[in-house]
Amino acid sequence: MSLTPLRLGYVPLTDAAPLIVAAELGFAAEEGLSLDLIRLQSWAQSRDMLGLGAIDAAHMLVPLPIAQALRLGPDYPRFELVMVLSVGGQAIAVSAALAEAMRAGGHGFGFGDPVAARQALAAVVPGMLRVGVPFPFSTQAELVRRWLAGSDLDRRFSIHTVPPPLMADALATGEVDAFCVGEPWASYAVERGVGALVLAGRSIWASPPEKGLVLTRDFAEGRPEETGRLMRAVWRACRWLDVPENRTTAAEILSRAEYLNLPPELSERGLMDRLHVSAQGEVRQYPGFIRFHAGAANFPWRSLAALYARRIAGLHGLDEATAMEAAMACFRTDLYRQHLRSAGADLPGASAKIEGAMAHPTAVASEKGQMILGSDAFFDGETFEPPFVGR
Repeated sequence: MSLTPLRLGYVPLTDAAPLIVAAELGFAAEEGLSLDLIRLQSWAQSRDMLGLGAIDAAHMLVPLPIAQALRLGPDYPRFELVMVLSVGGQAIAVSAALAEAMRAGGHGFGFGDPVAARQALAAVVPGMLRVGVPFPFSTQAELVRRWLAGSDLDRRFSIHTVPPPLMADALATGEVDAFCVGEPWASYAVERGVGALVLAGRSIWASPPEKGLVLTRDFAEGRPEETGRLMRAVWRACRWLDVPENRTTAAEILSRAEYLNLPPELSERGLMDRLHVSAQGEVRQYPGFIRFHAGAANFPWRSLAALYARRIAGLHGLDEATAMEAAMACFRTDLYRQHLRSAGADLPGASAKIEGAMAHPTAVASEKGQMILGSDAFFDGETFEPPFVGR
């Protein structure tokens, strides 16, 4: 059978696993596709290659297509997020020097108390705190801002953009004092002895959407058959990745030279929910550190788009209502329903929800009546109800 080739861009991270697994384990071939995976160096390159038509689809930060919809980037064809690829998987690390000072002050480096971690960090940072994130429009930037809001550090931190594979170097050279990045690059910094983990992203937000599958509108609507095939292949790869017995195999595949080019042990840490806090070997178990499928992880809730858009609008002086409308329109719940129903996906009754309202796993109305959403609570107790919440 002749396979249709598609070029997909990815940045080397653990959460690129759905694209890599779809290509390596035959999920794409079952849909009649041959995936040419293009390793990219940064999120700006991912945006530019998709916008210029050099790739057909991209593994991309969830807020990035929203920024494009708000005209906060180059004038490219409209980007559409058709499904979420991963939830969680981020970690916050501080430099070895700050970690030593925090430890001397009595901090225990547990992941369960973001307020205590924030206070311990503030106590040892005399001036500005320089924090690395992979891109200005990223879940990492949202996590950092939310974590530091209202604290002693709120008015004395700055955000710096650093590509994920270079985050450890930035910490080692003093370019940044701390960072928030997706695995395995936080673990890589720990392994090099240049930093220590302070929190998981899920310590701040219980269900932070991290990466999405993003296409241009021209592709998604002009080539619907290929769009559906790609979405089904990647969705099945996400489902495979959330089977615990498959995670070791996934780590071995991801670690290959053509992908992450790291020892499998580093890839396994996030995938197996077993994070090393420091180079001295302290280990923290963090169940559900990263999810690829469970709890309706793949559904592109329009309420999430509105949540990110409100933050971005506030930072850039844009009208919030207009920004939320534009953002919600680029999260294609309609295409998700159209293309994944046949693959067996359970579909929620609504396309938006109240974000941050669930402190515990909660059953919600769905086509099959089997959908249970995990907690999505924010550590600060905020909830967010977007316009047209039931839409």
